[in-house]
Amino acid sequence: MTEILRPAMYLQDKHSLREEMEFAKYAEKAGFEAVWFAESRLAREATVPMSAIAAVTEKIKVGSGVINNWTRNVGLCAATFSTLDQLAPGRVICGLGAWWDPLASQVGVKRRKPLLAMREYLETMRKLLAMETVTFKGEFVDVKDINLDIVHGSRKAIDVPLYIGATGPKMLELSGEISDGVLLNYLVSTEYNQRALVSIKKGADLAGRKMDDIDRPQLVVCSLDEDGDRAIWNAKKLVTQYLAQQPHFGKAIGLKQDLLDEIRSIVSWPATSEDIEKAMPLVEDSVVQNIAAAGTPDECRAKVIEYIENGCTSPVLYPLGDDVKAMIDTFRLD
Repeated sequence: MTEILRPAMYLQDKHSLREEMEFAKYAEKAGFEAVWFAESRLAREATVPMSAIAAVTEKIKVGSGVINNWTRNVGLCAATFSTLDQLAPGRVICGLGAWWDPLASQVGVKRRKPLLAMREYLETMRKLLAMETVTFKGEFVDVKDINLDIVHGSRKAIDVPLYIGATGPKMLELSGEISDGVLLNYLVSTEYNQRALVSIKKGADLAGRKMDDIDRPQLVVCSLDEDGDRAIWNAKKLVTQYLAQQPHFGKAIGLKQDLLDEIRSIVSWPATSEDIEKAMPLVEDSVVQNIAAAGTPDECRAKVIEYIENGCTSPVLYPLGDDVKAMIDTFRLD
């Protein structure tokens, strides 16, 4: 039977930062590999929680899952992750993503040519972390004679791997070509994973790389409860919200546009609990079970194993249930 060897955890804003610090320490003791932090909504940014977790742990990795490449100047981003590496040497992962609409446009960001923007940003970031002096005049990145101006301390290259959080085929292909790893999205099916692997391999082949060179952690919604029906209900609420607010999820799993339009006609932005619950009956249980680990502990483990058997190298578990430690215990390695 397939083993779950590299469990990790994904945290958003449901719990206080103090609670999340305790969860991270508990996960570290349970043998978890990493804690990844979200920055998808205007709720929390990622690097402050990363710092907090890094300060109270010794071994577990901390990753951004993901920050966008539009709102942070690339020089500032490199300096931020250089600083995080000083706090937790060798334990920091920078996950970058192209963000999403309508949120980006609502704060004045025009996400044109996202592939070119990501390429310029990641390649410049990599050179800065390698302690090179960089001049680059691109369409999105324009820097002249900059470097990480570290006077007090080591001038050695900084070991922060750069991952791309990708959903669409073209961004997956770019990830296979230029990134250290691709953070696969949640709320997708294992059939989606098979298509994603084809895209990643296409990019890897273009760069003369092997698939084994590209790490593929995957966010997995984990709604775990001894009452399986309650677990599915909890997951359905999140699924409904995301189908309404982030249309690329519905597109990735092949849902009909009419259904997505109907959900979006009910759920406003920002969403209210009342609107989400009103739209939930439109989402069938089978859709939830197809794209999330929702159910009893055994059912959640079985679903996670499906993702591993379809290309995921490290399941990054997003706990939806109230008992986060119960989820950690379900996947613990010690």
